[in-house]
Amino acid sequence: MSNLAIKAENVSKLYRLGDVGTGTLGDDLTRFWAKLRGKEDPFSKIANSNDRSQKANSDYVWSLRDIDFEIKKGDAVGIIGRNGAGKSTLLKVLSRITSPTTGRVRIDGRVASLLEVGTGFSPDLTGRQNIYMNGAILGMTRAEVSAKMDEIIDFSGVEGYIDTPVKRYSSGMYVRLAFAVAAHLDPEIMIVDEVLAVGDAEFQKKCLGKMQDVNKGEGRTVLFVSHNMGAIKMLCKKGIYLANGGLVFHGDIEDTMSKYLSNTSKEKNVNLIHRKDRQGNGNLRFTQLSFLNPTLNSTVEEIFVNDPLVVNLSFNTNKPLDFSKLIVSVAFFDQNEVIVLAYASDEMGVDFEGVQNKNEITLTVPSFKIRSGIYDVRLIAFDRNTAPENVLDWVEHAASISVLSKDVWNTGQVARSGNFALLEGNYSI
Repeated sequence: MSNLAIKAENVSKLYRLGDVGTGTLGDDLTRFWAKLRGKEDPFSKIANSNDRSQKANSDYVWSLRDIDFEIKKGDAVGIIGRNGAGKSTLLKVLSRITSPTTGRVRIDGRVASLLEVGTGFSPDLTGRQNIYMNGAILGMTRAEVSAKMDEIIDFSGVEGYIDTPVKRYSSGMYVRLAFAVAAHLDPEIMIVDEVLAVGDAEFQKKCLGKMQDVNKGEGRTVLFVSHNMGAIKMLCKKGIYLANGGLVFHGDIEDTMSKYLSNTSKEKNVNLIHRKDRQGNGNLRFTQLSFLNPTLNSTVEEIFVNDPLVVNLSFNTNKPLDFSKLIVSVAFFDQNEVIVLAYASDEMGVDFEGVQNKNEITLTVPSFKIRSGIYDVRLIAFDRNTAPENVLDWVEHAASISVLSKDVWNTGQVARSGNFALLEGNYSI
């Protein structure tokens, strides 16, 4: 372990669906008796893999299965994978929030984790008191934490609320302070989940800059989970790709991203109605997506920059819904999974009342001003508001469209490629 920060050996994590623990005294005794005799957990033999595309035939599921990897000191590692791949479970195991069912993790160094909003702080303590408490957990003296206090408060931007109980903080304020604490209390290993997405764009950029300083400037180990491939590529040199609870690839970040994007492309070929890798309560399900070029009056898979585009969405419902409260989001993102265009119906003042008679929604884009490239679509439907519990359906990589370059400005110069929008503008001298 002299040059290793983390070593995971045959790490697996078994959960019982719908229950905390095993659920019954009988199951507990059965597992205990097997353990005393040095036998395998009997429930692990019948557990499902963490594959959302298959119907569960057991009460148990492997959130992680047989994970092996090594991370050297000073490495910046991006952990990528689809929703439900096991990324957050792995971070909880590495952070010692939960123990692996089998295998072991060896860690050399103090670990600071920023996982779910609400983790690591006591809600009834003030921000300042929580900073001291986290420092004590990391083995720091009160004097050492006091020396860092002003820097932490300044970075977090919550100075006016630092002596207020954190239960009164907004989620954004909470994450700001939590990240500032994790980054400034001198951990050898820093673990950060997608929780940074709660903050605004300016703060996310500030956090990425700090993580780069911690990694490159101070030589500390960083593990970073994100769906933003651009951010991962900027920060990380190594990557871990998880799928269905298993380790698909571990190596150079470029190779890791290539494997991930290649597998994602295969998933897009599955008809939307049959896609199982989706989130939501299922009260509404998107069943079909098609692109139409209204000029040609035909369905298309590619268009030219600046052409009009129509997105037709079909859906089914499993229970009556108040369609006047329905919110639909159609987002286009590039091959680094960075959103370049998004159309949210509530922001646009759209009322879908009456749509239940058609089971079809149409998005019209008069001019698709994105530079040439291939773009994927994310579909989300919400009931009443965009709170996580109100997600009806959420499909990543629902479809893709190829945008071809042309002379947008009628100057004889073809627009260059690149994953960003082309908006109206004019130079003057």
